[in-house]
Amino acid sequence: MDHNNILPVVLAGGKSTRFGEDKSQAKLGDKILIDYILAELNKEFEEILIVANNSIEHLSSKKIFQIEDCKKNMGPLAGVLSAMKWVKENDNNYKWISTFPSDTPFFKIKIFNKFLNKINEKEGKLFFMNSGEKRHNIFGLWSVSLLSQLEKDLENGARKVEKWANNIGVKTIDMSFEKKDPFYNINTKSDLEEAKKILND
Repeated sequence: MDHNNILPVVLAGGKSTRFGEDKSQAKLGDKILIDYILAELNKEFEEILIVANNSIEHLSSKKIFQIEDCKKNMGPLAGVLSAMKWVKENDNNYKWISTFPSDTPFFKIKIFNKFLNKINEKEGKLFFMNSGEKRHNIFGLWSVSLLSQLEKDLENGARKVEKWANNIGVKTIDMSFEKKDPFYNINTKSDLEEAKKILND
C-alpha cells in the first residue's frame, strides 16, 4: 500500500481523566509523550495530523498540522471523523487515514509498515492491529469513504470504537513483537513511572 495514499493521525483529544492532566504533555526521558509517536511518523510521511482540543506542545515540524474535534466530547470516533473531514475540506488525495494514540512511546514505524504489508485493501475498509489476544482499536487504517457512515452513526449515538468497528466489519491484522511491548500505553501516573523503567532497561 502506498504511503502517499495515507494520512497519519495522532488522536490526542481525550480528557486524560485517569492521568489527572494532559498526558500527551507528560515528560518521559528527554521528550514529552506525544513526541515519541510523532518522531516515528515524521520518518515516513510528508504530512501528519494531530487532533487535539487544547493547544499543546509537540515536535516542531512543517509536516505537522493540528485541528480540533469537529464534534466535542464524543470520543475517538469524533477524532477519526475530524481527520476525514480535514482530508475532504483540503482537497487532499488521501484514500486512508491511519490512527495512532498519543500515549504509546514504544511504538515503532517498522511495526506499522509490517501491518501495511499484510493488508489487502480490497478486503475491507477498516483494519486494526492485533497482538496476542488483544485488539488495538486506535491503531487502525480507515478508508476515508467511511466518512458519511461515521458521521451519521455519531449523530445517532455511536461512541464506542470497538462496537462501531464490529458493525462496519473490521478486519484484524496479527502483529508480534519480541522485546518491549510496542502497544504499552500510559493512562495513569503509575503507568508513566513503569514506562520510565522500561525506557531505561
